[in-house]
Amino acid sequence: MKYVLITGGVVSGLGKGVTASSIGVVLQACGLRVTSIKIDPYLNTDAGTMSPFEHGEVFVLDDGGEVDLDLGNYERFLDVTLTKDNNVTTGKIYQSVLDKERKGDYLGKTVQVVPHITDAIKDRIEAVALIPVDGKEGPADVCVIELGGTVGDIESMPFIEALRQLSFSVGKDNFCLIHVSLIPVLGVVGEQKTKPTQHSVRELRALGLTPHLLACRSAQPLLDNTKMKLSQFCHVEAANILNIHDVPNIWHIPLLLRNQNAHHSILKQLNLLSIATPPDLEAWTRRADTFDNLTDSVRIAMVGKYVGLTDSYLSVVKALLHACIACSLKPSIDWIAASDLEDDTAQSAPEAYAAAWKSLRNAECVLVPGGFGDRGVSGMILAAKYARENNAPYLGICLGMQISVIEYARSVLGLEKANSNEFDDETPDPVVIFMPEGSRTHMGSTMRLGSRRTLFQTPDCVTSKLYCNPYYVDERHRHRYEVNPDVIGVLEEAGLKFVGKDETGKRMEVLELPSHPFYVGVQFHPEFKSRPGKPSALFLGLILAARGKLEAYLTRHQNGS
Repeated sequence: MKYVLITGGVVSGLGKGVTASSIGVVLQACGLRVTSIKIDPYLNTDAGTMSPFEHGEVFVLDDGGEVDLDLGNYERFLDVTLTKDNNVTTGKIYQSVLDKERKGDYLGKTVQVVPHITDAIKDRIEAVALIPVDGKEGPADVCVIELGGTVGDIESMPFIEALRQLSFSVGKDNFCLIHVSLIPVLGVVGEQKTKPTQHSVRELRALGLTPHLLACRSAQPLLDNTKMKLSQFCHVEAANILNIHDVPNIWHIPLLLRNQNAHHSILKQLNLLSIATPPDLEAWTRRADTFDNLTDSVRIAMVGKYVGLTDSYLSVVKALLHACIACSLKPSIDWIAASDLEDDTAQSAPEAYAAAWKSLRNAECVLVPGGFGDRGVSGMILAAKYARENNAPYLGICLGMQISVIEYARSVLGLEKANSNEFDDETPDPVVIFMPEGSRTHMGSTMRLGSRRTLFQTPDCVTSKLYCNPYYVDERHRHRYEVNPDVIGVLEEAGLKFVGKDETGKRMEVLELPSHPFYVGVQFHPEFKSRPGKPSALFLGLILAARGKLEAYLTRHQNGS
Protein backbone atom coordinates (compact mmCIF):
# COMPACT_ATOMS: atom_id res chain seq x y z
CA MET A 1 0.00 0.00 0.00
CA LYS A 2 1.19 3.52 -0.86
CA TYR A 3 0.30 6.36 1.51
CA VAL A 4 -0.11 10.08 0.81
CA LEU A 5 -0.39 12.10 4.03
CA ILE A 6 -1.89 15.60 3.97
CA THR A 7 -1.04 17.83 6.95
CA GLY A 8 -1.83 21.48 7.57
CA GLY A 9 0.05 24.36 9.07
CA VAL A 10 -0.24 28.03 10.15
CA VAL A 11 -4.06 28.14 10.41
CA SER A 12 -7.02 25.79 10.06
CA GLY A 13 -9.61 26.10 7.33
CA LEU A 14 -7.11 26.09 4.47
CA GLY A 15 -9.01 23.50 2.46
CA LYS A 16 -7.03 20.38 3.28
CA GLY A 17 -10.11 18.28 2.52
CA VAL A 18 -10.50 19.69 -0.98
CA THR A 19 -6.74 19.41 -1.52
CA ALA A 20 -6.75 15.75 -0.42
CA SER A 21 -9.77 15.04 -2.64
CA SER A 22 -8.18 16.78 -5.61
CA ILE A 23 -4.92 14.84 -5.20
CA GLY A 24 -7.00 11.68 -5.18
CA VAL A 25 -8.72 12.77 -8.40
CA VAL A 26 -5.39 13.39 -10.14
CA LEU A 27 -4.05 10.00 -9.03
CA GLN A 28 -7.27 8.33 -10.21
CA ALA A 29 -6.84 10.10 -13.55
CA CYS A 30 -3.41 8.43 -13.77
CA GLY A 31 -5.12 5.03 -13.67
CA LEU A 32 -4.64 4.31 -9.95
CA ARG A 33 -7.25 3.12 -7.45
CA VAL A 34 -7.55 5.52 -4.52
CA THR A 35 -9.07 5.33 -1.04
CA SER A 36 -9.19 7.99 1.69
CA ILE A 37 -8.93 8.28 5.46
CA LYS A 38 -9.80 11.35 7.53
CA ILE A 39 -8.19 11.62 10.97
CA ASP A 40 -10.03 13.86 13.44
CA PRO A 41 -8.10 14.35 16.69
CA TYR A 42 -11.16 14.99 18.85
CA LEU A 43 -12.36 12.77 21.68
CA ASN A 44 -15.82 12.29 20.20
CA THR A 45 -16.35 8.79 18.87
CA ASP A 46 -17.89 10.27 15.74
CA ALA A 47 -19.46 13.51 14.48
CA GLY A 48 -23.02 12.38 15.20
CA THR A 49 -23.60 14.40 18.38
CA MET A 50 -21.82 17.58 17.25
CA SER A 51 -23.66 20.85 16.61
CA PRO A 52 -23.61 21.95 12.95
CA PHE A 53 -22.38 25.32 14.19
CA GLU A 54 -19.44 23.56 15.84
CA HIS A 55 -18.26 21.33 13.03
CA GLY A 56 -20.43 21.82 9.95
CA GLU A 57 -22.77 19.14 8.66
CA VAL A 58 -22.72 15.53 9.76
CA PHE A 59 -22.19 13.43 6.64
CA VAL A 60 -23.93 10.04 6.64
CA LEU A 61 -22.47 6.99 4.91
CA ASP A 62 -24.16 3.87 3.51
CA ASP A 63 -23.17 1.82 6.57
CA GLY A 64 -24.71 4.39 8.93
CA GLY A 65 -21.47 6.12 9.86
CA GLU A 66 -21.92 9.72 11.03
CA VAL A 67 -18.69 11.33 9.92
CA ASP A 68 -16.83 14.54 9.17
CA LEU A 69 -18.01 16.54 6.16
CA ASP A 70 -14.62 16.02 4.46
CA LEU A 71 -15.65 12.42 3.77
CA GLY A 72 -18.47 13.91 1.73
CA ASN A 73 -15.88 15.76 -0.34
CA TYR A 74 -13.95 12.50 -0.84
CA GLU A 75 -17.07 10.65 -1.98
CA ARG A 76 -18.14 13.42 -4.37
CA PHE A 77 -14.70 13.98 -5.89
CA LEU A 78 -13.57 10.36 -6.09
CA ASP A 79 -17.01 8.77 -6.65
CA VAL A 80 -16.36 6.13 -3.99
CA THR A 81 -18.45 4.69 -1.16
CA LEU A 82 -16.58 5.03 2.14
CA THR A 83 -17.23 3.31 5.46
CA LYS A 84 -17.44 4.59 9.03
CA ASP A 85 -13.92 3.18 9.55
CA ASN A 86 -12.56 5.69 7.04
CA ASN A 87 -13.06 8.36 9.70
CA VAL A 88 -10.52 7.78 12.50
CA THR A 89 -11.04 9.80 15.68
CA THR A 90 -9.18 10.00 18.98
CA GLY A 91 -12.37 8.77 20.64
CA LYS A 92 -12.43 5.57 18.55
CA ILE A 93 -8.75 4.88 19.18
CA TYR A 94 -8.91 5.40 22.94
CA GLN A 95 -12.12 3.41 23.16
CA SER A 96 -10.55 0.43 21.39
CA VAL A 97 -7.43 0.58 23.59
CA LEU A 98 -9.46 0.85 26.81
CA ASP A 99 -11.69 -2.03 25.72
CA LYS A 100 -8.60 -4.19 25.14
CA GLU A 101 -7.19 -3.16 28.51
CA ARG A 102 -10.42 -4.22 30.25
CA LYS A 103 -10.23 -7.59 28.49
CA GLY A 104 -6.66 -8.06 29.69
CA ASP A 105 -5.19 -8.07 26.19
CA TYR A 106 -2.12 -6.14 27.35
CA LEU A 107 -1.15 -8.84 29.84
CA GLY A 108 -0.69 -6.57 32.84
CA LYS A 109 1.46 -3.97 31.10
CA THR A 110 1.16 -0.25 31.85
CA VAL A 111 -0.99 1.09 29.01
CA GLN A 112 0.52 4.29 27.61
CA VAL A 113 0.14 6.69 24.69
CA VAL A 114 3.41 5.29 23.32
CA PRO A 115 3.37 2.50 22.29
CA HIS A 116 -0.25 1.38 22.82
CA ILE A 117 -2.20 4.36 21.43
CA THR A 118 0.28 4.91 18.58
CA ASP A 119 0.25 1.20 17.70
CA ALA A 120 -3.55 1.23 17.66
CA ILE A 121 -3.48 4.22 15.27
CA LYS A 122 -1.03 2.49 12.92
CA ASP A 123 -2.99 -0.76 12.98
CA ARG A 124 -6.25 1.10 12.29
CA ILE A 125 -4.79 3.04 9.34
CA GLU A 126 -3.24 -0.04 7.75
CA ALA A 127 -6.46 -2.06 8.17
CA VAL A 128 -8.76 0.67 6.83
CA ALA A 129 -6.51 1.35 3.85
CA LEU A 130 -7.21 -2.21 2.64
CA ILE A 131 -11.02 -1.77 2.56
CA PRO A 132 -12.24 -1.56 -1.08
CA VAL A 133 -14.33 1.58 -1.66
CA ASP A 134 -14.72 1.72 -5.44
CA GLY A 135 -16.84 -1.37 -6.02
CA LYS A 136 -13.89 -3.46 -7.19
CA GLU A 137 -12.25 -6.38 -5.44
CA GLY A 138 -8.99 -6.00 -3.54
CA PRO A 139 -7.36 -2.97 -1.92
CA ALA A 140 -6.64 0.35 -3.61
CA ASP A 141 -3.21 1.36 -4.88
CA VAL A 142 -2.95 4.57 -2.87
CA CYS A 143 -4.46 5.70 0.42
CA VAL A 144 -4.78 9.47 0.90
CA ILE A 145 -4.77 10.36 4.61
CA GLU A 146 -5.84 13.78 5.85
CA LEU A 147 -4.76 14.74 9.36
CA GLY A 148 -7.22 17.26 10.78
CA GLY A 149 -6.13 20.40 12.61
CA THR A 150 -2.74 22.06 12.30
CA VAL A 151 0.78 20.93 13.12
CA GLY A 152 1.54 21.63 16.78
CA ASP A 153 -1.97 20.97 18.11
CA ILE A 154 -1.66 19.05 21.37
CA GLU A 155 -4.50 16.68 20.52
CA SER A 156 -2.87 15.54 17.27
CA MET A 157 0.52 14.62 18.79
CA PRO A 158 -0.20 10.85 19.13
CA PHE A 159 -1.23 10.79 15.47
CA ILE A 160 1.89 12.66 14.36
CA GLU A 161 4.06 10.15 16.23
CA ALA A 162 2.10 7.19 14.83
CA LEU A 163 2.41 8.56 11.29
CA ARG A 164 6.15 9.13 11.81
CA GLN A 165 6.50 5.49 12.78
CA LEU A 166 4.31 4.42 9.85
CA SER A 167 6.43 6.38 7.37
CA PHE A 168 9.51 4.54 8.62
CA SER A 169 7.95 1.06 8.73
CA VAL A 170 6.43 1.16 5.22
CA GLY A 171 9.58 2.59 3.63
CA LYS A 172 10.36 5.82 1.82
CA ASP A 173 9.00 4.54 -1.53
CA ASN A 174 5.58 3.99 0.02
CA PHE A 175 5.05 7.27 1.85
CA CYS A 176 4.58 10.82 0.56
CA LEU A 177 3.91 13.79 2.82
CA ILE A 178 2.22 16.92 1.46
CA HIS A 179 2.08 19.89 3.81
CA VAL A 180 -0.65 22.47 3.16
CA SER A 181 0.27 25.92 4.40
CA LEU A 182 -0.77 29.55 4.06
CA ILE A 183 1.19 32.24 2.23
CA PRO A 184 -0.33 35.48 3.53
CA VAL A 185 0.05 38.92 1.99
CA LEU A 186 0.30 41.87 4.34
CA GLY A 187 -1.94 44.65 3.09
CA VAL A 188 0.52 47.43 3.86
CA VAL A 189 3.56 45.79 2.26
CA GLY A 190 1.81 43.75 -0.46
CA GLU A 191 4.49 41.04 -0.20
CA GLN A 192 3.91 37.29 -0.08
CA LYS A 193 5.21 36.17 3.31
CA THR A 194 6.90 32.78 3.65
CA LYS A 195 7.94 32.97 7.30
CA PRO A 196 4.76 31.31 8.73
CA THR A 197 5.26 28.35 6.39
CA GLN A 198 8.95 28.14 7.27
CA HIS A 199 8.07 27.90 10.97
CA SER A 200 5.32 25.36 10.27
CA VAL A 201 7.69 23.10 8.29
CA ARG A 202 10.37 23.48 10.97
CA GLU A 203 7.90 22.32 13.63
CA LEU A 204 6.81 19.39 11.46
CA ARG A 205 10.44 18.34 10.92
CA ALA A 206 11.10 18.61 14.65
CA LEU A 207 8.31 16.05 15.17
CA GLY A 208 10.03 13.63 12.81
CA LEU A 209 8.11 14.21 9.57
CA THR A 210 9.68 15.86 6.52
CA PRO A 211 7.38 17.12 3.75
CA HIS A 212 8.09 15.95 0.23
CA LEU A 213 5.74 18.53 -1.30
CA LEU A 214 4.37 21.87 -0.15
CA ALA A 215 0.85 22.92 -1.18
CA CYS A 216 0.73 26.67 -0.64
CA ARG A 217 -2.62 28.38 -0.29
CA SER A 218 -2.73 31.98 -1.45
CA ALA A 219 -5.09 34.53 -2.93
CA GLN A 220 -2.91 35.09 -6.01
CA PRO A 221 -0.43 32.80 -7.82
CA LEU A 222 2.95 32.47 -6.09
CA LEU A 223 5.78 34.62 -7.40
CA ASP A 224 9.00 32.90 -8.52
CA ASN A 225 11.06 34.49 -5.76
CA THR A 226 8.49 33.29 -3.19
CA LYS A 227 8.91 29.74 -4.47
CA MET A 228 12.69 30.01 -4.30
CA LYS A 229 12.60 31.21 -0.69
CA LEU A 230 10.28 28.37 0.28
CA SER A 231 12.52 25.85 -1.45
CA GLN A 232 15.67 27.19 0.18
CA PHE A 233 14.36 27.48 3.73
CA CYS A 234 11.97 24.50 3.81
CA HIS A 235 14.33 22.01 2.08
CA VAL A 236 11.74 21.17 -0.59
CA GLU A 237 12.57 21.11 -4.30
CA ALA A 238 11.08 24.03 -6.23
CA ALA A 239 9.33 21.56 -8.55
CA ASN A 240 7.57 20.10 -5.51
CA ILE A 241 6.14 23.41 -4.33
CA LEU A 242 2.53 23.56 -5.47
CA ASN A 243 0.41 26.68 -5.47
CA ILE A 244 -3.31 26.36 -4.77
CA HIS A 245 -4.49 29.89 -5.30
CA ASP A 246 -8.09 31.09 -5.28
CA VAL A 247 -10.10 29.84 -8.27
CA PRO A 248 -13.67 30.47 -9.51
CA ASN A 249 -14.84 27.03 -8.35
CA ILE A 250 -13.23 24.07 -6.59
CA TRP A 251 -13.46 21.87 -9.68
CA HIS A 252 -10.45 23.79 -10.95
CA ILE A 253 -8.24 22.43 -8.14
CA PRO A 254 -7.47 19.02 -9.75
CA LEU A 255 -6.66 20.87 -12.99
CA LEU A 256 -4.44 23.31 -11.09
CA LEU A 257 -2.52 20.41 -9.54
CA ARG A 258 -2.22 18.61 -12.88
CA ASN A 259 -0.90 21.76 -14.57
CA GLN A 260 1.86 21.98 -11.94
CA ASN A 261 2.81 18.32 -12.45
CA ALA A 262 1.81 17.43 -8.90
CA HIS A 263 1.07 13.88 -10.08
CA HIS A 264 4.63 13.49 -11.37
CA SER A 265 6.15 14.56 -8.05
CA ILE A 266 3.86 12.25 -6.05
CA LEU A 267 4.28 9.28 -8.39
CA LYS A 268 8.06 9.75 -8.37
CA GLN A 269 8.14 9.76 -4.57
CA LEU A 270 5.95 6.63 -4.46
CA ASN A 271 7.89 4.88 -7.23
CA LEU A 272 4.74 4.55 -9.37
CA LEU A 273 5.85 6.33 -12.54
CA SER A 274 6.29 3.03 -14.39
CA ILE A 275 2.65 1.91 -13.97
CA ALA A 276 0.83 5.27 -14.07
CA THR A 277 -0.64 6.82 -17.21
CA PRO A 278 -0.81 10.53 -18.13
CA PRO A 279 -3.70 12.09 -16.19
CA ASP A 280 -6.98 12.20 -18.10
CA LEU A 281 -9.02 15.04 -16.63
CA GLU A 282 -11.15 15.84 -19.65
CA ALA A 283 -14.43 15.41 -17.73
CA TRP A 284 -13.20 17.72 -14.95
CA THR A 285 -12.09 20.31 -17.49
CA ARG A 286 -15.52 20.30 -19.13
CA ARG A 287 -17.22 20.49 -15.74
CA ALA A 288 -15.16 23.46 -14.55
CA ASP A 289 -15.51 25.33 -17.84
CA THR A 290 -19.25 24.72 -18.01
CA PHE A 291 -19.78 26.20 -14.57
CA ASP A 292 -17.57 29.22 -15.33
CA ASN A 293 -19.58 30.02 -18.47
CA LEU A 294 -23.07 29.80 -16.98
CA THR A 295 -24.97 33.09 -17.01
CA ASP A 296 -28.59 32.23 -16.18
CA SER A 297 -29.36 31.54 -12.52
CA VAL A 298 -32.25 30.08 -10.54
CA ARG A 299 -33.31 31.51 -7.17
CA ILE A 300 -33.68 28.93 -4.43
CA ALA A 301 -35.07 29.71 -0.98
CA MET A 302 -33.24 27.60 1.61
CA VAL A 303 -35.29 27.79 4.80
CA GLY A 304 -33.32 26.28 7.65
CA LYS A 305 -32.15 26.44 11.26
CA TYR A 306 -28.39 26.68 10.75
CA VAL A 307 -28.10 29.20 7.91
CA GLY A 308 -25.48 31.18 9.86
CA LEU A 309 -22.90 28.59 8.77
CA THR A 310 -23.31 27.36 5.20
CA ASP A 311 -21.11 24.30 5.92
CA SER A 312 -24.07 23.07 8.01
CA TYR A 313 -25.77 22.26 4.71
CA LEU A 314 -22.70 21.56 2.57
CA SER A 315 -24.05 18.44 0.87
CA VAL A 316 -27.37 20.15 0.13
CA VAL A 317 -25.52 23.06 -1.48
CA LYS A 318 -23.39 20.68 -3.56
CA ALA A 319 -26.47 18.69 -4.62
CA LEU A 320 -28.15 21.92 -5.74
CA LEU A 321 -25.01 22.83 -7.67
CA HIS A 322 -24.89 19.44 -9.42
CA ALA A 323 -28.58 19.69 -10.37
CA CYS A 324 -28.33 23.28 -11.56
CA ILE A 325 -25.34 22.57 -13.79
CA ALA A 326 -27.25 19.65 -15.34
CA CYS A 327 -29.92 22.24 -16.20
CA SER A 328 -27.34 24.81 -17.44
CA LEU A 329 -28.12 27.11 -14.52
CA LYS A 330 -26.22 28.70 -11.68
CA PRO A 331 -27.68 28.26 -8.20
CA SER A 332 -28.57 31.50 -6.46
CA ILE A 333 -29.39 30.49 -2.90
CA ASP A 334 -31.30 32.84 -0.62
CA TRP A 335 -30.44 31.73 2.91
CA ILE A 336 -33.51 32.29 5.07
CA ALA A 337 -33.37 31.74 8.82
CA ALA A 338 -36.64 29.95 9.51
CA SER A 339 -37.22 31.96 12.69
CA ASP A 340 -37.17 35.20 10.63
CA LEU A 341 -40.45 34.13 8.97
CA GLU A 342 -42.28 33.84 12.30
CA ASP A 343 -44.75 36.37 13.67
CA ASP A 344 -42.60 37.03 16.73
CA THR A 345 -39.83 38.35 14.47
CA ALA A 346 -42.28 40.81 12.90
CA GLN A 347 -42.43 42.46 16.33
CA SER A 348 -38.83 42.09 17.49
CA ALA A 349 -36.97 42.55 14.17
CA PRO A 350 -39.35 43.85 11.48
CA GLU A 351 -36.56 44.42 8.93
CA ALA A 352 -35.36 40.81 9.16
CA TYR A 353 -38.97 39.62 8.92
CA ALA A 354 -39.66 41.69 5.82
CA ALA A 355 -36.40 40.62 4.16
CA ALA A 356 -37.09 36.94 4.84
CA TRP A 357 -40.57 37.05 3.34
CA LYS A 358 -39.35 39.05 0.35
CA SER A 359 -36.70 36.40 -0.34
CA LEU A 360 -39.26 33.61 -0.01
CA ARG A 361 -41.71 35.28 -2.38
CA ASN A 362 -39.00 36.06 -4.94
CA ALA A 363 -37.67 32.50 -4.99
CA GLU A 364 -38.46 30.10 -7.83
CA CYS A 365 -38.47 27.08 -5.50
CA VAL A 366 -38.33 26.30 -1.79
CA LEU A 367 -36.15 23.77 0.06
CA VAL A 368 -36.50 22.90 3.74
CA PRO A 369 -33.55 20.69 4.81
CA GLY A 370 -33.09 18.48 7.86
CA GLY A 371 -32.53 19.61 11.43
CA PHE A 372 -33.30 18.93 15.08
CA GLY A 373 -35.10 20.84 17.83
CA ASP A 374 -38.05 23.23 17.88
CA ARG A 375 -36.28 26.50 17.04
CA GLY A 376 -37.54 27.90 13.74
CA VAL A 377 -40.16 25.18 13.23
CA SER A 378 -43.03 27.66 12.94
CA GLY A 379 -41.13 29.48 10.20
CA MET A 380 -40.58 26.25 8.29
CA ILE A 381 -44.29 25.46 8.53
CA LEU A 382 -45.08 28.89 7.10
CA ALA A 383 -42.61 28.29 4.24
CA ALA A 384 -44.21 24.91 3.45
CA LYS A 385 -47.65 26.51 3.51
CA TYR A 386 -46.55 29.32 1.22
CA ALA A 387 -45.08 26.83 -1.28
CA ARG A 388 -48.20 24.63 -1.21
CA GLU A 389 -50.68 27.47 -1.61
CA ASN A 390 -48.71 29.35 -4.26
CA ASN A 391 -47.67 26.35 -6.40
CA ALA A 392 -43.99 27.01 -5.69
CA PRO A 393 -41.88 23.86 -6.19
CA TYR A 394 -41.08 22.44 -2.75
CA LEU A 395 -38.65 19.81 -1.53
CA GLY A 396 -38.68 18.85 2.15
CA ILE A 397 -35.84 16.66 3.40
CA CYS A 398 -36.14 14.67 6.66
CA LEU A 399 -37.45 17.36 9.03
CA GLY A 400 -38.68 19.19 5.91
CA MET A 401 -40.97 16.26 5.10
CA GLN A 402 -42.29 16.13 8.66
CA ILE A 403 -42.90 19.88 8.52
CA SER A 404 -45.05 19.48 5.40
CA VAL A 405 -47.14 16.83 7.19
CA ILE A 406 -47.68 19.10 10.20
CA GLU A 407 -48.62 22.01 7.93
CA TYR A 408 -51.08 19.91 5.92
CA ALA A 409 -52.71 18.52 9.05
CA ARG A 410 -53.17 22.02 10.46
CA SER A 411 -54.23 23.85 7.31
CA VAL A 412 -56.19 21.21 5.40
CA LEU A 413 -57.45 18.81 8.08
CA GLY A 414 -58.12 21.65 10.53
CA LEU A 415 -56.07 20.04 13.31
CA GLU A 416 -54.75 23.32 14.69
CA LYS A 417 -52.67 21.65 17.40
CA ALA A 418 -51.16 19.00 15.15
CA ASN A 419 -47.46 18.70 15.88
CA SER A 420 -44.47 16.43 16.25
CA ASN A 421 -43.67 14.77 19.56
CA GLU A 422 -40.19 16.22 19.10
CA PHE A 423 -41.57 19.74 19.60
CA ASP A 424 -44.60 19.05 21.81
CA ASP A 425 -44.81 15.79 23.71
CA GLU A 426 -48.33 16.65 24.91
CA THR A 427 -49.91 17.48 21.55
CA PRO A 428 -53.40 15.97 21.16
CA ASP A 429 -52.70 15.33 17.45
CA PRO A 430 -49.20 13.82 17.11
CA VAL A 431 -48.76 13.50 13.34
CA VAL A 432 -45.02 12.85 13.80
CA ILE A 433 -43.92 10.43 16.51
CA PHE A 434 -40.76 9.05 18.14
CA MET A 435 -39.65 5.79 16.53
CA PRO A 436 -40.01 2.85 18.93
CA GLU A 437 -36.48 1.53 18.32
CA GLY A 438 -34.86 4.87 19.23
CA SER A 439 -33.27 5.83 22.55
CA ARG A 440 -34.35 8.83 24.58
CA THR A 441 -31.33 8.67 26.89
CA HIS A 442 -28.41 8.12 24.50
CA MET A 443 -27.94 10.42 21.52
CA GLY A 444 -24.95 8.87 19.72
CA SER A 445 -25.65 6.29 16.96
CA THR A 446 -29.22 5.65 18.19
CA MET A 447 -31.06 7.04 15.16
CA ARG A 448 -32.21 5.20 12.04
CA LEU A 449 -29.02 5.53 10.06
CA GLY A 450 -27.51 4.62 6.73
CA SER A 451 -28.76 3.25 3.44
CA ARG A 452 -32.32 1.88 3.50
CA ARG A 453 -34.59 0.73 0.70
CA THR A 454 -37.74 2.70 -0.13
CA LEU A 455 -40.46 0.87 -2.08
CA PHE A 456 -42.61 2.97 -4.40
CA GLN A 457 -46.31 2.30 -3.94
CA THR A 458 -47.09 3.28 -7.50
CA PRO A 459 -44.95 3.78 -10.61
CA ASP A 460 -47.18 6.73 -11.48
CA CYS A 461 -45.52 9.23 -9.15
CA VAL A 462 -43.01 11.99 -9.78
CA THR A 463 -40.38 10.54 -7.48
CA SER A 464 -40.21 7.08 -9.10
CA LYS A 465 -40.12 8.69 -12.55
CA LEU A 466 -37.24 10.94 -11.54
CA TYR A 467 -35.31 7.95 -10.20
CA CYS A 468 -36.14 6.03 -13.41
CA ASN A 469 -37.12 3.07 -11.25
CA PRO A 470 -40.80 2.10 -10.75
CA TYR A 471 -40.01 -0.20 -7.84
CA TYR A 472 -37.54 1.14 -5.30
CA VAL A 473 -34.64 3.43 -4.43
CA ASP A 474 -31.82 3.10 -1.87
CA GLU A 475 -31.00 6.32 0.01
CA ARG A 476 -29.32 7.30 3.27
CA HIS A 477 -31.25 8.13 6.44
CA ARG A 478 -30.64 9.96 9.70
CA HIS A 479 -33.71 10.43 11.88
CA ARG A 480 -35.38 9.34 15.11
CA TYR A 481 -38.93 10.61 14.39
CA GLU A 482 -41.38 9.39 11.74
CA VAL A 483 -44.82 10.21 10.35
CA ASN A 484 -47.47 8.66 12.58
CA PRO A 485 -48.91 5.60 10.73
CA ASP A 486 -52.30 6.23 12.39
CA VAL A 487 -52.88 9.47 10.44
CA ILE A 488 -51.88 8.20 6.98
CA GLY A 489 -55.44 7.29 5.96
CA VAL A 490 -56.97 10.66 6.79
CA LEU A 491 -54.08 12.56 5.18
CA GLU A 492 -54.37 10.56 1.97
CA GLU A 493 -58.14 11.07 1.87
CA ALA A 494 -57.41 14.81 2.02
CA GLY A 495 -55.08 14.61 -1.00
CA LEU A 496 -51.58 14.08 0.43
CA LYS A 497 -50.17 10.86 -1.02
CA PHE A 498 -47.48 8.69 0.56
CA VAL A 499 -45.92 7.17 -2.54
CA GLY A 500 -42.86 5.65 -0.88
CA LYS A 501 -42.68 3.37 2.17
CA ASP A 502 -40.04 1.22 3.83
CA GLU A 503 -39.88 -2.54 3.26
CA THR A 504 -42.33 -3.20 6.10
CA GLY A 505 -44.88 -0.88 4.53
CA LYS A 506 -45.41 0.87 7.87
CA ARG A 507 -42.83 3.67 7.74
CA MET A 508 -43.49 6.63 5.43
CA GLU A 509 -40.56 7.61 3.20
CA VAL A 510 -41.92 9.80 0.38
CA LEU A 511 -44.93 12.09 0.14
CA GLU A 512 -46.29 13.96 -2.85
CA LEU A 513 -49.17 16.35 -3.53
CA PRO A 514 -50.48 15.29 -6.96
CA SER A 515 -52.43 18.53 -7.44
CA HIS A 516 -49.20 20.57 -7.10
CA PRO A 517 -46.51 21.10 -9.80
CA PHE A 518 -43.81 19.71 -7.48
CA TYR A 519 -44.45 19.20 -3.79
CA VAL A 520 -42.25 16.37 -2.49
CA GLY A 521 -41.14 15.39 0.98
CA VAL A 522 -38.65 12.61 1.70
CA GLN A 523 -37.60 11.09 5.01
CA PHE A 524 -34.17 10.23 3.62
CA HIS A 525 -31.28 12.51 2.64
CA PRO A 526 -30.80 12.40 -1.16
CA GLU A 527 -28.03 15.01 -0.99
CA PHE A 528 -25.52 12.51 0.39
CA LYS A 529 -25.39 10.49 -2.84
CA SER A 530 -25.33 13.37 -5.33
CA ARG A 531 -22.21 13.50 -7.51
CA PRO A 532 -20.78 15.91 -10.09
CA GLY A 533 -22.15 14.68 -13.40
CA LYS A 534 -24.68 12.43 -11.57
CA PRO A 535 -27.02 14.82 -9.74
CA SER A 536 -29.57 13.61 -7.21
CA ALA A 537 -32.86 12.87 -8.97
CA LEU A 538 -34.98 14.86 -6.51
CA PHE A 539 -32.75 17.94 -6.61
CA LEU A 540 -32.85 17.75 -10.40
CA GLY A 541 -36.64 17.56 -10.23
CA LEU A 542 -36.81 20.61 -7.98
CA ILE A 543 -34.71 22.73 -10.35
CA LEU A 544 -36.58 21.50 -13.45
CA ALA A 545 -39.90 22.32 -11.76
CA ALA A 546 -38.62 25.77 -10.82
CA ARG A 547 -38.16 26.48 -14.54
CA GLY A 548 -41.36 24.74 -15.65
CA LYS A 549 -39.43 22.00 -17.47
CA LEU A 550 -40.24 19.00 -15.30
CA GLU A 551 -43.13 17.59 -17.34
CA ALA A 552 -41.18 17.78 -20.59
CA TYR A 553 -38.19 16.08 -18.94
CA LEU A 554 -40.31 13.24 -17.54
CA THR A 555 -42.05 12.77 -20.90
CA ARG A 556 -38.70 12.50 -22.69
CA HIS A 557 -37.41 9.94 -20.20
CA GLN A 558 -40.63 7.91 -20.32
CA ASN A 559 -40.18 7.70 -24.07
CA GLY A 560 -36.63 6.42 -23.51
CA SER A 561 -34.88 9.43 -25.03
